[in-house]
Amino acid sequence: MPKANRHSQLLLCFDFDGTFIDPSSPSLIDPSLKQALDEMRQRGALFVINTGRSLFDAVTGINQSGLRDFPDYLITCEREIHEPNAFRRWIDLGNWNKHCRKDHEKLFHKHRKLLQKITDFVEKESNANWIAEPEEPAGIIASNNGEMDDLCTFIDKAILNDGAIQLSYERNSIYLRFSHALYNKGSALKEIGRKLKIKPSSTFAIGDNYNDLTMLQENVASMISCPGNSIPEIKEEITKRGGYVARESCGAGVAEAIAYFFTTT
Repeated sequence: MPKANRHSQLLLCFDFDGTFIDPSSPSLIDPSLKQALDEMRQRGALFVINTGRSLFDAVTGINQSGLRDFPDYLITCEREIHEPNAFRRWIDLGNWNKHCRKDHEKLFHKHRKLLQKITDFVEKESNANWIAEPEEPAGIIASNNGEMDDLCTFIDKAILNDGAIQLSYERNSIYLRFSHALYNKGSALKEIGRKLKIKPSSTFAIGDNYNDLTMLQENVASMISCPGNSIPEIKEEITKRGGYVARESCGAGVAEAIAYFFTTT
């Protein structure tokens, strides 16, 4: 895995819960990570938080962590991109979110019968809960990871049999959110890179769970990593893809990965 080009603009992307912060201590940022961020900021790096949280929850978490003027860009719900305006209020980045929301409305309407089939299975054949709210019209919360494994097997087969190639989902342990296949953490990060004219070769990404896989790819970020607390499947994929598996967990693991890729020799 290549080290960073010291002469190019750098883009660093972090999953939030379980990567940037330890959920058991959300108001504490590891000191080594704070130092690493300061050093990378001095090098002119731009930062992205890429999370499954809503915009409100993401901003709440960032404020709770105590970091000011951070990040430069914010990806929420694993697909919507935000940038700060002059008053440090988060606004949509270009027309990406507009197209994203419209495409999701069309997708859920087009595949309403398939989603109803999945809903019936979840409610009748499992202990999981189906999520159906205006801000989250199609999602699942399973009772445990094993149950979510079984549900994903059913969903994969249902999507395949229906030929619904644009219907996808993002999973983080027992949580699942249905989504359009063109919108995910990876495509959103790639869009930021395109806007900023920063190539994957100058992009770093780190995450710990299934929903991070789309941004942990060479066509999105050439420097990929995961903290030591990552699920085994992520560690295996990072190893296969030539990335760096940190020994330390959460923030300390992020700092370790930054040091691996960006320490000058």
